[in-house]
Amino acid sequence: MNKIQTHKDLDVYKESVEFVADIYKFTKDFPDEEKFGLISQLRRAAVSLPANISEGSTRQSTKEFIQFTYIALGSSSELETLLEISIKLNIGSIKEANVLLEKLEAIKRMLLSLIKALKKKST
Repeated sequence: MNKIQTHKDLDVYKESVEFVADIYKFTKDFPDEEKFGLISQLRRAAVSLPANISEGSTRQSTKEFIQFTYIALGSSSELETLLEISIKLNIGSIKEANVLLEKLEAIKRMLLSLIKALKKKST
């Protein structure tokens, strides 16, 4: 097992960066009237995932890293809701939205595992 040097070594970080790209592709063909609605919210929440992981990893304490990881977890729940709304409103591909929901579920599990590992480390 390789030692983790920075946030860039974390699989959850790598997956969340890929997820951002997926969200940008998913929202590319949304209607123009959603520019300041679902498009903006989905993209902002997606970017929040890797941004909070990277910011938390540079904090002074493990406790702060855990807090930022919880913020990323909150963003994942927000994304889940926004994707469900896009399905309900028939905006975007339902098939793509379901694939994104599956990827998001995997990221949520990884975030929870990271939180668990960080809590174990801090005790």
